[in-house]
Amino acid sequence: MLAVRSGDLILVKPGESIPVDGIIEEGSSTIDESMLTGESIPVEKTISNFVYGGSLNQNGTFKFRALKVGKETLLSGIIRAVREAQGTKAPIQRIADQISEIFVPVIVLISVITLCVWYFWILPSTFSVALEKAIAVLVVACPCALGLATPISVLTGSGKAATMGILFRSAEALEILHKVNAIVFDKTGTLTYGKPVLKSLESLNMTKENNLLTLAASAEQNSEHPLSKAIVESAKKKGLVLAIPENFETIPGGGISAIVEGNRILIGTERLFYAKGIELNQELNNLKRIREEEGNTVVHLSVNGIHSAILTLADTLKESTPATIEKLKSLGIEVYMITGDNERTARVISKDCGIERVLAEVLPEKKAMEVKNLKSLGKVVSMVGDGINDAPALAISDLGIAMGTGTDVAMESSDLVIVNGDLNSIVNAITISRKTVYNIRQNFFWALLYNTLGIPIAAAGFLAPWVAGGAMALSSVSVVLNALRLQRD
Repeated sequence: MLAVRSGDLILVKPGESIPVDGIIEEGSSTIDESMLTGESIPVEKTISNFVYGGSLNQNGTFKFRALKVGKETLLSGIIRAVREAQGTKAPIQRIADQISEIFVPVIVLISVITLCVWYFWILPSTFSVALEKAIAVLVVACPCALGLATPISVLTGSGKAATMGILFRSAEALEILHKVNAIVFDKTGTLTYGKPVLKSLESLNMTKENNLLTLAASAEQNSEHPLSKAIVESAKKKGLVLAIPENFETIPGGGISAIVEGNRILIGTERLFYAKGIELNQELNNLKRIREEEGNTVVHLSVNGIHSAILTLADTLKESTPATIEKLKSLGIEVYMITGDNERTARVISKDCGIERVLAEVLPEKKAMEVKNLKSLGKVVSMVGDGINDAPALAISDLGIAMGTGTDVAMESSDLVIVNGDLNSIVNAITISRKTVYNIRQNFFWALLYNTLGIPIAAAGFLAPWVAGGAMALSSVSVVLNALRLQRD
């Protein structure tokens, strides 16, 4: 990549990674841009189309002219945005730190005043008694309980979360999560599984659909395209026996062709069928448009030059998605979906999972901008994603949540990692955060109440130093026991 300069003509073969940003001048292919845009289906690219460094060439060979290299590429811009966003995050102000700034000097002052009052007014010339009362004030007011109030609760809360597959990357993240009132979800790999599955094969003769699927899957066996893999996987799940294809050919940007048991099989786009002179069945073509309007990806199948069926594929929602969205709404949290996928697919997915606020066909830097806009409205925003394309938004949000099934870049940019990729764990994380913060506040309340009562009692002479020491120890134990309740809740 370092040797590539702007203006160079670069040859890219099947399976190779594209090194820099540029424009295709010769050939065509399908490009997997999922790590940059979140689009689950590879994108068809031909002459005059832009390609981006970091994306993966699928099955065609092409030449492109390098336009942006090094720091100018889209991928470098994403990485730079992550670093800048992470550098702007301010640490949360701890309640304990604020109290500690004045607690010790105030207690020392009260102890000195106690010494003076007892020595000069109450029992003049009895320094040992006055010193005993002053020491009792210092002992009873030892800020152990205040010092334990936050860390013991955070330790317990984060420990419980870890047993549920929820990893808080810092105590700050655990504290911030309870304030979150808006959550932005990426679609591909977060709300959905991130890979297509075959939903249906529809033909004019339903009795032959298994036969047609066998022919289609047999032809697709040698293809590395995600749609091809989905077709083959569906056939295998149905227990269909696949034949070995002959004369297999990948047609960049169009589909595949092969001979299966003497049958000429062609699977691909409408444009490919026109190019091969195959007449589209009007009924099947109308059905294709309906399936596409439902947010699916549809390909045609022909057998021996006859348009025989359409295959409908789609990325599917995770089973936990609708219930999780509903629970988040019940917690008073606004839910958004931002994705690099197309508008039609995004709208269908959002309707299925119950999300009303949707923004589709969004590049990574715009995702971060939308998160920033929400923050400017006074919202405490959490971004949930799994890909490198989500990294800038994860970093700039108040709390970035990465799915553990995603990329290392996403996890490095996040504050919280859902190890098992289960969306319902986000609800559990919010519950744990809220309970932990409430527990911390309880600890502070009891610690301050103890000091508010204990200091004047000690100053009045009703507590011997050894009793004050016991009371101080008891206050610390009570804070620890209160924090341990989090393990049972």
